[in-house]
Amino acid sequence: MGILKTAIIGAAVYAGVKYITKKDPITGQSIVDDLMNKAPQWADKAKDYTQDLKSRFSNAAEDLAR
Repeated sequence: MGILKTAIIGAAVYAGVKYITKKDPITGQSIVDDLMNKAPQWADKAKDYTQDLKSRFSNAAEDLAR
């Protein structure tokens, strides 16, 4: 039963990798390519968000200290 379970999981992983790396006939890009192109934008948004949170918490801490 363990070998069958491992084979099924392996086949599912293989199918998933094939799906996300398959090139779209219209754009010529895969899902992985799209994610790689969007990752820097998401990182910049995350940095802006963390800076905003840090400023909010520092302002709140200053207000509490008064």
